[in-house]
Amino acid sequence: MLGISAYYHDSAAALMRDGDLVAAAQEERFTRKKHDPRFPGHAIRYCLEEAGIGLRDVDHIVFYDKPLVKFERLLETYLSYAPNGFRSFVAAMPVWLKEKLYLKSTLKTEFGEIGQCKAKDLPPLLFAGHHQSHAASAFYFSPFESAAVLCLDGVGEWATTSAWRGQGSRLEPMWEIDFPHSLGLLYSAFTYFTGFKVNSGEYKLMGLAPYGRPVYRDLILEKLLDLKDDGTFRLDMQYFNYCTGLTMTNERFDALFGGPPRRSESQVTQREMDLAASIQQVTEEVVLRLSRTLHRETGEDNLCLAGGVALNCVANGRILREGPFKRLWIQPAAGDAGGAIGAAAVAWYEYRGAERRVNGHDTMRGSYLGPRYSRDEVRRQLDAAGAKYVELDDAELMPRLAGILAAENVVGWVQGRMEFGPRALGGRSIIGDPRSAKMQTVMNLKIKYRESFRPFAPSVLAGKVSKYFELDAESPYMLIVAPVREDLRIPLSDEQQKLFGIEKLKLKRSELPAITHVDYSARVQTVHPETNPRYHALLAAFEQQTGCGVLVNTSFNVRGEPIVCTPSDAYRCFMRTEMDYLVVENFLMDKKDQPVVERDESWKTEFELD
Repeated sequence: MLGISAYYHDSAAALMRDGDLVAAAQEERFTRKKHDPRFPGHAIRYCLEEAGIGLRDVDHIVFYDKPLVKFERLLETYLSYAPNGFRSFVAAMPVWLKEKLYLKSTLKTEFGEIGQCKAKDLPPLLFAGHHQSHAASAFYFSPFESAAVLCLDGVGEWATTSAWRGQGSRLEPMWEIDFPHSLGLLYSAFTYFTGFKVNSGEYKLMGLAPYGRPVYRDLILEKLLDLKDDGTFRLDMQYFNYCTGLTMTNERFDALFGGPPRRSESQVTQREMDLAASIQQVTEEVVLRLSRTLHRETGEDNLCLAGGVALNCVANGRILREGPFKRLWIQPAAGDAGGAIGAAAVAWYEYRGAERRVNGHDTMRGSYLGPRYSRDEVRRQLDAAGAKYVELDDAELMPRLAGILAAENVVGWVQGRMEFGPRALGGRSIIGDPRSAKMQTVMNLKIKYRESFRPFAPSVLAGKVSKYFELDAESPYMLIVAPVREDLRIPLSDEQQKLFGIEKLKLKRSELPAITHVDYSARVQTVHPETNPRYHALLAAFEQQTGCGVLVNTSFNVRGEPIVCTPSDAYRCFMRTEMDYLVVENFLMDKKDQPVVERDESWKTEFELD
């Protein structure tokens, strides 16, 4: 089964064989265009190559949503708001009338080029529902025989929130909340209003929230969101513009929050911090109420999450700590990219009626589902780039690299298969020493070239997670935020406790300052020897030398760039930044040994800022 998502954002492809996930990748990693929405031709070719098959060997091709139902929603929305929204209607219709209404023909043409065959010779083409794909991506790849499933995003065809119950090979819909009432779009409205990019900057808003105070929480609940005790809700659409205009919010929204939206790239003020804190707290409350309702309705002990809102790892952490479910599993590619694997699973389990095998572990393979590169291919790409390297076996590389990290060097780390989803999980990462007081600032400003307030995540040996964090569960996909343990925190003076906003950033808050956010939280990744043995071995070597089983882990890219895929991508990014060392598989590169080149600033125009 070949599943694809495309034509909105984060296009991707995924291939299942006999119920096993063989390969999955986002198109952006190959085209180097972040959130690339185009037909995922490169990702499809990669998946077929990884499986060693041709397109005509595929049983079914499955698209992740139903375009005609989505078009129906657009038409009904425009008609219900007419004559308002005419500009938005005029902007949207040409694309639909030219391309999206004829998506079946478009897809057959694109696949015909890949398979070098006529449309009649292609595998059958199926269409799954958008939230059906999300729910399938959450449940069918989870470790649970049965579970409640909650999907929250901006909007699919009509649904913005949907509840499901999964049992064995069956996934049954329970209820949904429909457009325009959307928790995802509400969060995106605040992303837009605080000056960040919609469908890209929501994680910045989440990271900004701890700097602020939730002073607008009650105003949001009074004016914008009618929230019921069971978590269901309705938005007051007079404050929003996404149904009728080309922006998320309008003048009424401006008046409610004391002025127009922040201009992109301008200074972040206390207002933006307080807005972030407020909408984050409201979002957490909605998700907690919905999860309690779902538990009451299903009686299940397990909860699965998918949809873009499921990437809000602060809310996920609260569900785990405060919610009624015993176990929580979140699809690592929770956004639209993950719809590709969900679509493939819909065809396998629901269309084909296959039996599902559950063995107590999830079937995402650690989300390491992308390309890997052989030693010969790595050497070829590095030689072509003029790189100077030494090649070491793991027995020598790991302790040497642990020492390099302990000396406060920043290291680019590329090994094994590339991650599927938005997080770097030790396949394509930039790593550093979490004990370093300067590491967070250095990584943000000199490596990533991004806003100084952005937090970094810790990778921790899975068996040692409770030594550092108030967490006794696995978090292999970096999708749960947990507090740093009390005994590792550094008490603040009375004067320090009076500080607000960005002033908090300068304070050393724990013995692991590089990964401790201003509210003493951290977005934790547990590293397991079964899914990533080499990254686990590096963490073990670092612990042996330093006594610390934690590393700083951030994605290997500069701001606005997709995570690197190839050795060439990695070397190019390494040379553009102030990274100190680069490791690609067993090849170690010291920046001081590389050819002297003028600092390459072209990324600032090559990649659109997020």
